[in-house]
Amino acid sequence: MEDRVSGPGPGPEPRLVLVFSGKRKSGKDYLTDRIQERLGQDVCCILRLSGPLKHQYAQEHGLDLDQLLGPGPYKERYRGDMICWGETRRCQDPGFFCRLATRGALQPVWVVSDARRLSDLHWFQSKFPRQTRSVRVQSSEETRRQRGWSFTAGVDDAESECGLDSGVEFDWIITNEVDAPSLEEQLLPILKLAEESAVL
Repeated sequence: MEDRVSGPGPGPEPRLVLVFSGKRKSGKDYLTDRIQERLGQDVCCILRLSGPLKHQYAQEHGLDLDQLLGPGPYKERYRGDMICWGETRRCQDPGFFCRLATRGALQPVWVVSDARRLSDLHWFQSKFPRQTRSVRVQSSEETRRQRGWSFTAGVDDAESECGLDSGVEFDWIITNEVDAPSLEEQLLPILKLAEESAVL
């Protein structure tokens, strides 16, 4: 289940913003959940840009928010239209969903679990230039298929899946594969920076 939008206006500035991106079923949520478990919820919050998007979309279209936030077929039925609707909103205001997602975040470490476009990354980099670091999660198509992914035209070839495939120099690239170094080992420098930032 994804996070709902919560909290009133802006809080204090974060000390570290980790912006994660990757394809569907690459393991972004799994990794960001592990980081939060390690740091604790008092230190680290997970910000999901798709949460406020789905909230707003459900509100404007009279849909069931809980089902849109879940992993089932209900969300898949509306995914294509939701992507188009989200793109229209972003064209009008590129920071719209980023602002909604960060509203009420008070922890010193923010983990953005699902950046999908350059405009998402650029918003955090321009708003928090000293604090923002980018992380790409990679998995092969075969591994993603084993996790339940299958190619969907209009979704997997849309900007929402391909917007950060090129033109970005990520601070870290995590390879989420069986034959890659352990995730614990790959996450070490990120966790070290997060822990140091939290106690500054």
